[in-house]
Amino acid sequence: RFSILRVYWDDEKEPSVECPVGDFFGMGWGEYSPLSSLAICVNPGSAFNCYWAMPFRKKCRITMENVNVEEMRLYYQVDYTLTEVPDNAAYFHAQFRRSNPNSTSCYTIADNIKGKGQYAGVYLAWGVHNNGWWGEGEIKFYIDGDKEFPTICGTGTEDYFCGSYDFDTKSKNEAGVEKVDYTKFCTPYSGLHQVIPGDGHYKVMQRFGLYRWHIMDPIRFDKDLKITIQDLGWRSEGRYLAQKSDISSVCYWYQSEPHAKFPLLPDKDGLEIY
Repeated sequence: RFSILRVYWDDEKEPSVECPVGDFFGMGWGEYSPLSSLAICVNPGSAFNCYWAMPFRKKCRITMENVNVEEMRLYYQVDYTLTEVPDNAAYFHAQFRRSNPNSTSCYTIADNIKGKGQYAGVYLAWGVHNNGWWGEGEIKFYIDGDKEFPTICGTGTEDYFCGSYDFDTKSKNEAGVEKVDYTKFCTPYSGLHQVIPGDGHYKVMQRFGLYRWHIMDPIRFDKDLKITIQDLGWRSEGRYLAQKSDISSVCYWYQSEPHAKFPLLPDKDGLEIY
């Protein structure tokens, strides 16, 4: 969280990518979890690998800022090809946001995206402050001037990330007692790769990491894009509950330049993993 990755295309003064490096690679909680997908792979012991296409026409500048008081060791490899870039090739963008605690029933994944392009996916780091199922939220895509009603409205958090029914599977222990657990999974385009239980000591809340890549099913826009997801849980008596979770996200998209200026990153306290 204290190592900030930035990427500038051509002669940009404002970055097109600005994220904590862990979140960019789907490791927002500072704990290793294997992640095997088409766009990003995280392999033992801390190997972060990215395969997003990132065309540029003149130059590329990549920086890493250490906002911590402790020294940072960094090694990296960037591979590139000098080739012809099609006239209609869009530029890669990635933006980090966080709300802790989330103060409304909705969390904003992206807003003020202006121009022509396509949404490519999201990583969510979701920390749950209370008991019960947390993922009843509908994801909503407001495209090209949508106001009250979005063009796309999902049916629930686990459905958007290509799971179902709370990501639960049932099993029996050695005594034959049935139990229900979250089930981690990694697929080429979606996954729940991080399920981090509370340790009963300092880290009391459950934490989750989810990704969804829109590689085969891009969501295209001509003028603007806004994306929100509801922060809603479920109670057995049939009520929805505003969760006020700790939610962080990295939104990935492609667009023609120029892009709108990103919101300011949280300060060091706002980046801290609790």
